[in-house]
Amino acid sequence: MIFRRLFRPVFRGIFHLLSKVRIYGLENVPARGPYLIAINHISIFEPPFILAFWPVAPEAVGAVEIWERRGQSTLARLYGGIPIHRGEYDRRIIDTMVSVLNSGYPLLIAPEGGRSHTPGMRAALPGVAYIIHRAKVPVIPVGIVGTTEDFLKRALRGERRTLEMRIEGPLWLPEVVGRGEERKSVFQRNTDLIMYHIASLLPPEYRGVYAVPNIDPIQTPERSYSI
Repeated sequence: MIFRRLFRPVFRGIFHLLSKVRIYGLENVPARGPYLIAINHISIFEPPFILAFWPVAPEAVGAVEIWERRGQSTLARLYGGIPIHRGEYDRRIIDTMVSVLNSGYPLLIAPEGGRSHTPGMRAALPGVAYIIHRAKVPVIPVGIVGTTEDFLKRALRGERRTLEMRIEGPLWLPEVVGRGEERKSVFQRNTDLIMYHIASLLPPEYRGVYAVPNIDPIQTPERSYSI
């Protein structure tokens, strides 16, 4: 896709201009094959940050409202994003996401279903675990630090804040068993497991509802990557 080839280097340049970019765990990204990228979602800045710096251009899911906002809608359409309705079961869209993964492509999704607007993580929706169950792929938990709502405003004032992308290795979720409510509970537990892994990559103030004592304190990786 021509737009993606242009979008990625342009946005990498913009992020480098406005901030200091640090990427940890790039070696954890599979060299090939399908996987789901799951991120924390504070503001509008995480998706373009991931899409610009990920080793390959992943497919991406976004709330349908993005397609109604001036500027954002143009970028979403040109990139070829997949619009979803928050909190609604849409079999056609789910089949599309599963098809993307079954075709061998990585897929980016924010399990919280929308922006938290503050660093603290919100409770995630179980749909992400259902998609992973259907597609039989691993998930790559990714923690993003620094993309707060005021990021652009502060950057335009000359504050070059640090943006961090922290990538964990592939995670395979437990098998889903049972029926009815039991099955739904398993999907929610698997989703929460993903979120706890993301939380473990983040500073305590970013963990929100996933801040529990059994999460190990954040460890600063020994090396970062410049892209």
